[in-house]
Amino acid sequence: MAPPIAINVEAETDTSAVTILGPLTLDSVANRRSASGKLVAGVAASIPSSTFKGNAHEKKHKAKNWDYRLSLECRTREGNSLKKVAKYLMTPGLISLGGGLPSSEYFPFDTLSVKVPTPPHWTEAETRESGTTLEAGKYDLQLGKSVYDISTAFNYGLGIGSPQILRFVIEHTEIVHNPPYADWNCTMTVGNTSALEMAIRMFCERGDMMLSEEYTFSAAVETASPLGVKIASVPMDEEGLSATGLDDVLSSWDEKARGASKPFLLYTVPIGQNPTGATQGEQRRRDIYAVAQKHDLYILEDDPYYFLQMQPYVGPDHPDTPPPKSREEFLKSLIPSYLSMDVDGRVMRMDSFSKVLAPGCRLGWLTASEQIIERYTKHADISTQGASGLSQLLFFKLLDEHWDHGGFLDWLVHLRMEYTKRRNVIVGACDRYLPREIVSWAPPAAGMFQALHIDYKKHRSYPAKSLLELEDEIFMACIANGTLLIKGSCFYADPTTQHDTMFFRATFCAAPFDKIEEAIKRFGDALRGSFGISNDSNGV
Repeated sequence: MAPPIAINVEAETDTSAVTILGPLTLDSVANRRSASGKLVAGVAASIPSSTFKGNAHEKKHKAKNWDYRLSLECRTREGNSLKKVAKYLMTPGLISLGGGLPSSEYFPFDTLSVKVPTPPHWTEAETRESGTTLEAGKYDLQLGKSVYDISTAFNYGLGIGSPQILRFVIEHTEIVHNPPYADWNCTMTVGNTSALEMAIRMFCERGDMMLSEEYTFSAAVETASPLGVKIASVPMDEEGLSATGLDDVLSSWDEKARGASKPFLLYTVPIGQNPTGATQGEQRRRDIYAVAQKHDLYILEDDPYYFLQMQPYVGPDHPDTPPPKSREEFLKSLIPSYLSMDVDGRVMRMDSFSKVLAPGCRLGWLTASEQIIERYTKHADISTQGASGLSQLLFFKLLDEHWDHGGFLDWLVHLRMEYTKRRNVIVGACDRYLPREIVSWAPPAAGMFQALHIDYKKHRSYPAKSLLELEDEIFMACIANGTLLIKGSCFYADPTTQHDTMFFRATFCAAPFDKIEEAIKRFGDALRGSFGISNDSNGV
């Protein structure tokens, strides 16, 4: 039965943080939740997300204040005045006639049902055969069946996200990253691209410049440009962003020549970098963080590929590296994030479910200091108005109620092994079919992308044709041969900068293994045809 339109809110004891000595672990999550009491969060529930952190964080120092780095837009944003009253919905006995929240009686959805893998049986075939069907009813919260239901999730919410899924990601962040300062927090997002756009608006004015790898995620450039923000490119090497290069760019910054003040915002994709596939090692990150401290930078850590770190590449003549023996071993194998070493609170980490669950659900989260999270959610409250309720409910049922933290990590281990197989297929195909005298590659350690570097100066039309002309000729030769790879020039952070390298980005994340093999073979044929070299020249 639907609740009346004038809702009588019956509040229960709110959750409260409890002390967990040391960092949160998989084994201590249940104890924390049990000691905190039942999570009670109805429509547009306003529960401080810091509630879900342990008191042990209070012993840490607080983050640096960033008021002086925030844009005018960010500093003057007041948020959504109507959503500010949501906190009163928890008042015992309150009858609300205030908010324009539609009655769930008129939501034409009674039950949400999905079939998902039952650990440890992860494959599509196993899911069809033995998967678990999860159900969410309209009034499960009222009936005591769950702490989250359709009537709650499908109504209006807050920009920070629903407490039910937010609790899970805060716990996950603490287990995996354990930020070293006290006042960190999380907020849900509608994906990393949206989060990046909002972050740029929070920190930059028109005419500013920000920093990024010289080859970067094309949408980052396309997001910044209409906002009047240009990107200053930083040199890269086999580990991605160069700490020395970053320091050199900043130390030699000439405002008059550059036409902009010295940038302080650094955007980086540190794992399986898009498009190069490069991964920053731990020491590289610490070196870059030290440069950030030296020049007082704020870091946007865009890390959707973090859990696509693969097993080491051992070559075709060696047995595959076995999977981690335990969840703890898996966690220890992950390269420490910038967030995990952020003693100043100068990192906004953007995480996403897109690469590990489903991109179309548009659900992610970011972690930063409470000051930055508060500013971000004021923006979200009057723009996206928060992540999709359907997506939050779907992922809550899967991650919190079905898999829990341990099961989610097991799924991530499964993905690691699957992506390792895919990486090995494309590297093996490169070894067999590509002419080494004109193309080179290195097996990526993470992510979805294999960069194929072309020695364009050996092309028969060089130097009569420029790098970009030759790149386009090779691209069209690929299309004529029935394969599509993306030109490296599509990822220039600063198109006005002179480039002297050519590469093509291939992805191994989706195509069947035999199609990956055939696509690389066709790429090799296209290269031979364009360069005018013999067909028997290959990678073996």
